[in-house]
Amino acid sequence: MVDARGLLCPMPLVMVRKELEGSNPDTLEVLVDDAGARENVTRFAESRGYKVACTEDNGDYRLVLSK
Repeated sequence: MVDARGLLCPMPLVMVRKELEGSNPDTLEVLVDDAGARENVTRFAESRGYKVACTEDNGDYRLVLSK
């Protein structure tokens, strides 16, 4: 899991990229609290072949990346 709440881009994207390139997981859960970070992580993950499911809870976004 990547918990990037409280961080603004590009940090959430850097954290997700590091996790995906390091272990190449089939699924990865990402927590962000910024709409821009949500959009950037989603675009990046989709460009790497992941499907992204997003839910929102009180301003926090939970992204589940899966192959």
